[in-house]
Amino acid sequence: MAESVELPSRLAILPFRNKALLPGAFIRIRCTSHSSVTLVEQELWQREDKGLIGILPVRDATDTTSVGPMLSPGTDSGEESSKVQVGTSDPQKLNGKNQQEAIHWHTRGVAARALHLSRGVEKPSGRVTYMVVLEGLCRFNVQELSTRGTYCTARIAPVEMTKAEMEQVEQDPDFMALSRQFKLTAMELVSLLEQKQKTGGRTKTLLETLPVHRLADIFVASFEMSFEEQLSMLDSVDIKARLSKATELVERHLQSIRVAEKITQKVEGQLSKTQKEFFLRQQMRAIKEELGDNDDDEDDVAALERKMQSAGMPPDIWKHAQRELRRLKKMQPQQPGYNSSRVYLELLADLPWLKASEEHELDLRAARERLDSDHYGLVKVKQRIIEYLAVRKLKPEARGPVLCFVGPPGVGKTSLASSIAAALGRKFVRISLGGVKDEADIRGHRRTYIGSMPGRLIDGLKRVAVCNPVMLLDEIDKTGSDVRGDPASALLEVLDPEQNKTFNDHYLNVPFDLSKVIFVATANRAQPIPPPLLDRMEVIELPGYTPEEKLRIAMHHLIPRVLDEHGLSSEFLQIPEAMVKLVIQRYTREAGVRNLERNLAALARAGAVRLAEQEHPIKLSKDIHHLGPPVLESRLADGGGIEMEVIPMGVGNHEISNALRVQPPFIVDEAALEKVLGPPRYDGKETAERVATPGVSVGLVWTAFGGEVQFVEATTMVGKGDLHLTGQLGDVIKESAQIALTWVRARAVDLKLASCEGINLLEGRDIHIHFPAGAVPKDGPSAGVTLVTSLVSLFSQRRARADTAMTGEMTLRGLVLPVGGIKDKVLAAHRYGIKRVILPERNLKDLVEIPSAVLTSLEIILAKRMEDVLEQAFEGGCPFRQYSKL
Repeated sequence: MAESVELPSRLAILPFRNKALLPGAFIRIRCTSHSSVTLVEQELWQREDKGLIGILPVRDATDTTSVGPMLSPGTDSGEESSKVQVGTSDPQKLNGKNQQEAIHWHTRGVAARALHLSRGVEKPSGRVTYMVVLEGLCRFNVQELSTRGTYCTARIAPVEMTKAEMEQVEQDPDFMALSRQFKLTAMELVSLLEQKQKTGGRTKTLLETLPVHRLADIFVASFEMSFEEQLSMLDSVDIKARLSKATELVERHLQSIRVAEKITQKVEGQLSKTQKEFFLRQQMRAIKEELGDNDDDEDDVAALERKMQSAGMPPDIWKHAQRELRRLKKMQPQQPGYNSSRVYLELLADLPWLKASEEHELDLRAARERLDSDHYGLVKVKQRIIEYLAVRKLKPEARGPVLCFVGPPGVGKTSLASSIAAALGRKFVRISLGGVKDEADIRGHRRTYIGSMPGRLIDGLKRVAVCNPVMLLDEIDKTGSDVRGDPASALLEVLDPEQNKTFNDHYLNVPFDLSKVIFVATANRAQPIPPPLLDRMEVIELPGYTPEEKLRIAMHHLIPRVLDEHGLSSEFLQIPEAMVKLVIQRYTREAGVRNLERNLAALARAGAVRLAEQEHPIKLSKDIHHLGPPVLESRLADGGGIEMEVIPMGVGNHEISNALRVQPPFIVDEAALEKVLGPPRYDGKETAERVATPGVSVGLVWTAFGGEVQFVEATTMVGKGDLHLTGQLGDVIKESAQIALTWVRARAVDLKLASCEGINLLEGRDIHIHFPAGAVPKDGPSAGVTLVTSLVSLFSQRRARADTAMTGEMTLRGLVLPVGGIKDKVLAAHRYGIKRVILPERNLKDLVEIPSAVLTSLEIILAKRMEDVLEQAFEGGCPFRQYSKL
């Protein structure tokens, strides 16, 4: 270790870039630049053991470090041995302006001597290099810096304490306390390193023999610390400040080692815990095998394997399942992915690969009776179902079409699908597609996702556990599409008989045969269904019911079901047929029967309340004695039957007879109807009241809930000839209004709305056309004839007929074009009590689908031109009728 040395007044300076050498520390450097090689040759190589140089830290202002220390492992003595690449710039520039701008010299350095020198020559350049091991001796201050040839020299002044000053400081109590604290911390660090590295005996010897102020520099020099901390330690000339700084650095290094050791122990503890659990689990398995206890995970896997073997998978899928099962057996239950693999294999085992419903021989007569008993009316629809069943009877493996029932809510679309399943003797499963926007609901999620699951089709087949059910795709027109895909496009593969034999669910990841499944779809409208998907289905329209059909449905189906659901019978509640008619006429105007069933349920609840309030418990009189258990036991013990005993009733006779008296049934009358359901919502006077003034006409429109009656109101006011349209209208109906106004203005003279040519009907006034029920969006071309009738009524100040409704699209030339939804519109007119309906002449073919009972109660008028419509729309004909030439 370095001892006190006498320093010369001037030393050759070797600059260390971004690195400081402390007294007592060792460092190995490799000198390659011309200036450093010259300094080593002249100051160290030639002087051998007597050579001293000064190590002065410099800061690289441009961060172009040419001194790069490379720490090597510490020796047993705790001394630091590191390798530093020393390379300075041209020595002539050391005192120049450029070099002063490039580096900053520190004012305090350390004198060092060479412990080892070795000379080498680089090939092929022939450049001489030196490898030098230096030992730091003592600190000094730089008073003047100058150059000597290619390197720098400095006039220095030592800053170390003398021996007398040192002895005086050692008697200071503060210094003694700092010394004890430093030694304790250093000893704790050495002990920790000794446990970790199995070394440190020589370091403890140094702690006991060397002075404390030298130990501070030696210990700190062995740590990895920043350049700023090295300079701070180098500048700590005061011994107490040096000890305080050294204690702080040693303590920080000790804490970092403890944290690293704690992390290491935690990681090793987790690994050892996993290994321990594995060994314990293996031991437990061996113990259970000796005891014959098979209730463990391995046996569950074996049971799963047996279940998979009995599932009847196709050969290629069975190979895939075996590969997945082998992977599962190699995994531990606590491993990630174990549960997902097991759930996947359970799904493969639960799917009905070959299991099918045993179809009984089809009896068309029984199927027809079943359809007639479950559904009233719908003759055409039931006939198409019978035809479908007949083909299945003649050729069971035939690929029949996918039936799609389209109609308003409440007309029996879903129950028809269940009737098909009952007639075929197959299981029925319903898949709701309303609001589905994710393609994964059809094809399933990929197993790489968290929470992945199969699609609704595969899940439905798992639930019914047969491969040939009747599957209802309910509300197929309510699917949407967004960034997650288009479910309607995924259904193309499902409903295509050429593709669904190898349907590939993303979760299942193996093909599944859907060709044995009978698909039935339902929708309220066919328009939202994409054309490619609609092309794969046979659309069967279910129109709304007539009032007569609703009456029969209510009497034979709805009332018995409602009474049963409310715990009643016809003995307690009776709803006469006349009252059901009033409910249909005054409280419901819908295509289906759901609101009718709700109103009947309200009547049933009122009857249940009346019955519950009138019931009284039967109270036994004091004179009545119970036939107790002892009597029964004695009679039974004798082996004979229990004889009847006549019990005197006494005073309780009258009470029991009153309680057992049969209550009269609650018969619903018109007063009870209004009390329960409230005042009538509809009456037959609505149309007459709405058409009481000129400018109002009655139209027929089609909605997703069936046909509806739509009033069109027009009025005039002072203005600039503008047309105002309100009622939440679409672009098509706005164009129809513009066409209607143009046609009326062009035919003003022919219709006697203007006395001569050139008169503007809109001179000084605006026209406002309104479609009531403004909260309901409206669009479509079928209101053209209704708009013309409203405008002609407004300009002529003649009222349109209140018993006449109309529908049809018109052209600028006055031709009436056919429209759709005729059946629903005519049924809507019938529900509203309208007697006359004006239809386009080319819609004559659509009247075949309308029930004869409805046609006989209506006067159907066919119109080819707009003049024909006006002739029939006004009372007494059209007196201003003037046909114009085309």
